[in-house]
Amino acid sequence: MKRIALIFSALILFAISVFAQTERKSIRKGNNAFEDNDFVESEVQYRKALEANTHSFKGKFNLADALYKQEKYDESLKTIEEINQAGLSNEQKAMIYHNKGNALFKQQKFQESIDAYKNALRLNPYDAETKYNLSEAQRMLKQQQQQQNNDNKDNKDNKDNKENKDNKDNKDQNKDDKKDNQDKNKDQDKDKQDNKDQKQQEQQPKISKQDAERMLQAIQNNEKDIQEKMKQEKAKAAKVRVIKNW
Repeated sequence: MKRIALIFSALILFAISVFAQTERKSIRKGNNAFEDNDFVESEVQYRKALEANTHSFKGKFNLADALYKQEKYDESLKTIEEINQAGLSNEQKAMIYHNKGNALFKQQKFQESIDAYKNALRLNPYDAETKYNLSEAQRMLKQQQQQQNNDNKDNKDNKDNKENKDNKDNKDQNKDDKKDNQDKNKDQDKDKQDNKDQKQQEQQPKISKQDAERMLQAIQNNEKDIQEKMKQEKAKAAKVRVIKNW
C-alpha cells in the first residue's frame, strides 16, 4: 500500500515538474520573441505558460506586456487585474501598478493612471520611471481639463449666440408682423371709408330728369331777375345830381 502511495506521489511530482518545465520553457521563448519585437509570438508563448500554470505571475505579467505592445490596452489591463498579488513582494506589486498606470494612460484615463502610479510609488518610492510617468499623467490631466473647459465655453458661447440670433429673428419677425398688421388695418380703414362714401352716395335722393330741368330753369330765371334789378338801380343812380361842397 505504501508502495502504491509512493508511486502516486512520484507521479504527481513528475507531473508538477513537467508543467513547471513547460511553463519556464514557454516563458523563455516568449521573452526571446518579445526582445525581437515579435509580440504576437510572445503572446502565444506566454499563454502556453499559463496553460501549464494558470497562477504563473511571470506568465500573466509578461502576457500583459505583450498585449500592451500590440496596443490591446483593454486586454492588457484586464490581464494585469487578474494577477493574484498574494505572496508577492512590494517590488512586484509596484511593477503591477506601474504597468496598470501605463495601460490607463494610453486610454487617456489620466486620473486613474495617476492613482495607479501613486500606488506604485507607495510600494517603491524610488522608482524614477514611475515618478516621470506620474508627472506626465498629471500634465496630461491638466491639459485635458483645460480642453474640456474650453469646449464647454465654446458650447456655451455657441448656445448664447444661437439664442441671441433666435431672439433677433423673433424681434424682426414681430416687427414685420406689426407692420403687416398696420398695413392691413390701414387697408381695412380705407375700405371702410370707401364703403361709407359709397353708402352715403347711395342714400342721397335720386332726381328725375324732368325735376333736374325745372331746377335748372328756375336758377336761370332767378339770375335774369337779379340782372334786371341791377340795371334799374344803375339807371336811378345816373339821374341823381351830386351836390359838391366847396
